[in-house]
Amino acid sequence: MSEEESTAPSIDFNTFVLSLSTSALIHLGKLPGAEDDSTVNLAHAKQSIDCIALLEEKTRGNLTGEEERLITEVLYDLRLQFVAARRAADDSA
Repeated sequence: MSEEESTAPSIDFNTFVLSLSTSALIHLGKLPGAEDDSTVNLAHAKQSIDCIALLEEKTRGNLTGEEERLITEVLYDLRLQFVAARRAADDSA
């Protein structure tokens, strides 16, 4: 096992949700270095957002308060950014 593999952080629910969120942000072109329009892929962003929503639905009642707040806030923020990106795409078309 390489040194990088042995020092990889453990994954928990919050890390997993944030990983999916990062994926959506990349596809929305919202991360540094991703401002190029060619990096925006609304279909992939929607798929990542839908995965988080599915996770929220399937884990309802089984999360800690912190986990519930995180997933709710992440979904709210991503959905707002998705709508804004879709409007921007429609306006430029």
